[in-house]
Amino acid sequence: MNGTVLFIVTFLLVAVILVTVVLVSIQKHKLKTIKNELSELDREKNMIASTPVLSELSKVEPIIKNEKMGEKYKSWQRRFEMIRDDRITMINDMIIELDMDLEAKNKKGFSEKLAKTEIEIYKARESANELLQEIREITSSEEKYRSIVTKLKAKYRQLSTQFRSHPSDYEDVEDVIGLQFENIEKRFLDFDQRMDKNEYDEVVHIVKALDTMIEHMEVVIEEVPNLVLLGEKLIPKRMEEIEKIYHEMDEKGYGLDYLKIPYNMEESRKNVKNILDRVRVLNLDDCMFELKTLLDYLDSIFTEFEKEKTARKDYEEEIGEFEKKFKKTTKIIKDIYDQIDDIKSLYDLKEEDILTLDNISRRLRQIGNDFKKMKKSVAEKSEPYSSLILELLSRRELLDTLEEDLDASLKSLGSMYDDEVRAREQLEEIQELLKQCKSRIRSYKLPIIMNHYFVELSEANEAIQEIMKELGKKPIVIKTLNTRVDTARDLILKLYNTTTEMIKTAQMAEMAIVYGNRFRSSMQEVHAGLTNAEMLFHKGNYKEALEVSIETIKLVEPDFYQKLLEYYSD
Repeated sequence: MNGTVLFIVTFLLVAVILVTVVLVSIQKHKLKTIKNELSELDREKNMIASTPVLSELSKVEPIIKNEKMGEKYKSWQRRFEMIRDDRITMINDMIIELDMDLEAKNKKGFSEKLAKTEIEIYKARESANELLQEIREITSSEEKYRSIVTKLKAKYRQLSTQFRSHPSDYEDVEDVIGLQFENIEKRFLDFDQRMDKNEYDEVVHIVKALDTMIEHMEVVIEEVPNLVLLGEKLIPKRMEEIEKIYHEMDEKGYGLDYLKIPYNMEESRKNVKNILDRVRVLNLDDCMFELKTLLDYLDSIFTEFEKEKTARKDYEEEIGEFEKKFKKTTKIIKDIYDQIDDIKSLYDLKEEDILTLDNISRRLRQIGNDFKKMKKSVAEKSEPYSSLILELLSRRELLDTLEEDLDASLKSLGSMYDDEVRAREQLEEIQELLKQCKSRIRSYKLPIIMNHYFVELSEANEAIQEIMKELGKKPIVIKTLNTRVDTARDLILKLYNTTTEMIKTAQMAEMAIVYGNRFRSSMQEVHAGLTNAEMLFHKGNYKEALEVSIETIKLVEPDFYQKLLEYYSD
């Protein structure tokens, strides 16, 4: 028990010691971090104080040649003294106070004071950098601006040489460009005068103005020749060509009103004049874009002219074929209507057949009316050929579709006549088959003909009579006629097959019996079998007679049936 208590006390003591050590370590680390921050703040303060403002101010003293520059110099001195004597001193006091609080372990408000000190250092650093930048702007102005202007003068001389070498390219804009060069030269002179007086505030504006003017002159020298060429030569020539072609095509009957050539040419001339007026005062904004857009429009008109010429050629080629087809179709429909009463008297036309013809006739009249309107448009030049050819092709498609429908209708009417002719031809064929069946039955004298054969013969005769009745009717109902023909054909084929099969079976049975007679005396079974077969044959049971005779002879010759088949195959 005492040992357990001792262990627990020892454990707690060790834990307290470890916690204490950890807390002390953390506190020391935190204190070290804060001291490092204070050292960094002190270093930044010293860097602000050591900003090379005084050395830069010393460079300004020799170039003070006017009152304005002197006032600036004094202002910069006052601002630096305020940073150095007031703000740096205040920051130094704040850092000392923080250091004392740290030594005294006075934590109350420490973080807030530290943040304020950092803010004051930031403000002081920005103020010092801004002041240094302003001073260096003046101390470096001489070299900087002269370097810039030297490059601008090189550009100026290059542009001037290019302009003086080809003055004819600029035509009536030449004098305006010359005046602009003179203005630039005056700016260069003004720059030198201001630099001599160290009036750097004015110099910066002069340099910016020179840069803008020379940049503008680069555009002027580059674009004005092309603008003059487009506006005074190329585009006017294009417009003259367009007007000439327009009048020629108008006289030849082209419908070009949709292009509005007279109005658009007048507006184009106004636009070109407006653009050239802007070019003469060197206002080149969007001038090249507008002239190129206008040139593209003029080129598109030439494309439209070519399209109309091609469309007219296509139209004139298509119109002949269309008229020919239209007249042909009109004549066919007229002929059908002229014969419609005769057709009705011959065949049982349905109401829908008549309605189909009426619909085709109505559609043809509509196509004809549209065609007349097209020809009127051509005469009045109210529509361009590019539209007329599309309309003509559309009507051609309608006419092609109408022809297909008409062909289908004519096939329906023609098929009635064809069906009648075919029915008469098939009637002859059926009658001929019936005649052959009767002839074959008579030529092969069968002992007995079974009743079912006469039933089939009677059905075939009746079917033939039905065909003849339908052909004798006026008008003929083609559907019924075709049904009668199909029925009769099926029945006569059935009769023909029955006749052929019956005769062939009887022949084979008779041959088998005759062939087997040679074996009657050798075997009693053969004699009995053949006698049975003969009885079946004379009763008209030819198939059974054949089967019995074959089975009987196979007792003597097992391959007899195969020989019999080969014989009839040959």
